Amino acid sequence: MTAKEQQQTAEISTDLAGKRLDQALAALFPEFSRSRLSAWTKEGRVLLNGQTVRPRDAVKLGDRVQLTAVIEDQVECRPQYVDFEVVYEDEHLIVVNKPAGLVVHPAAGNPDGTLQNGLLYMDESLANIPRAGIVHRLDKETTGLMVVARSELAHKKLSEALAKRTMKREYRAVVNGKFNVGGTIDLPIGRHPTQRIKMAVNPMGKPAVTHYKVLEKFQAHTLLKVNLETGRTHQIRVHMAHLRHPLIGDPVYGARLQLPKNADDYVKEVMRGFKRQALHAKRLSFQHPESGKELNFEVPMPDDMAVLIEALRDHHFGDGEEMEFGDDFYQAFEVDGLEIWEEDD
Repeated sequence: MTAKEQQQTAEISTDLAGKRLDQALAALFPEFSRSRLSAWTKEGRVLLNGQTVRPRDAVKLGDRVQLTAVIEDQVECRPQYVDFEVVYEDEHLIVVNKPAGLVVHPAAGNPDGTLQNGLLYMDESLANIPRAGIVHRLDKETTGLMVVARSELAHKKLSEALAKRTMKREYRAVVNGKFNVGGTIDLPIGRHPTQRIKMAVNPMGKPAVTHYKVLEKFQAHTLLKVNLETGRTHQIRVHMAHLRHPLIGDPVYGARLQLPKNADDYVKEVMRGFKRQALHAKRLSFQHPESGKELNFEVPMPDDMAVLIEALRDHHFGDGEEMEFGDDFYQAFEVDGLEIWEEDD
């Protein structure tokens, strides 16, 4: 990843006179986030009448502001055809349904073939937006909805919505063990103290809040609806593993394979063949960065998770037990091949 500098100038108008510099900068350069503007000010990249200043300093009518912005350049991430589903797009944003196995952006061990490569192939103008407009991530093996910004301003507003927790993300997860009721996990997450590639519940970490509800109970597993209030790395996987209910198939935080009692050969085959964490970003809601209209998206369960759930369900029902559903579950059925969940939300 390389970067280039971009200079912009502006003049303090009557409505901004007397305000703090950081407040004025946010109004003058709305395409950049407050945190980026603050960092650039502290680095000396913001000049007021030719002089370096502090974010809290007041500005006066007629003051000249010069900003030297650092724009990330995507030249090292080349446009490349990558197969993924576009759920919605307009001139401001793109909503995609990420498949399992697709890495979101290049990193060590994954230099290309990522979602970011595919986005640049789809729209080369995204090279002017940090990380090709990617606002939030999903782990490589997690499926489901992501939103991508097509402008600096849309990226700023969507990032702020994520930070302010007004962007709503709902997941489906299949975990080991049986939950009796839903709940909230409010435990900070940081780097694992000894295994640096892993995250863990860590009192020195960042706040992390996960809400979950029981949708369906199987003999030895549970289907959960999970809502994120924060967005820490591996948050759902770490929180569930901390409760000793790791996700089925999780290669990092999971336990050994837990087969239901008296599982038949088909159930064993399905569970042994499920090699990723059973996690799907099913719903995504946010305000459109330009119009302010509320947008709501939903995608069906991926085939492999649908087969896994059906196998667990059939085994549980066939084992002579009544199927157990959470309070907010009503029924599931299909319309034109799409799974529809009716819930009393």
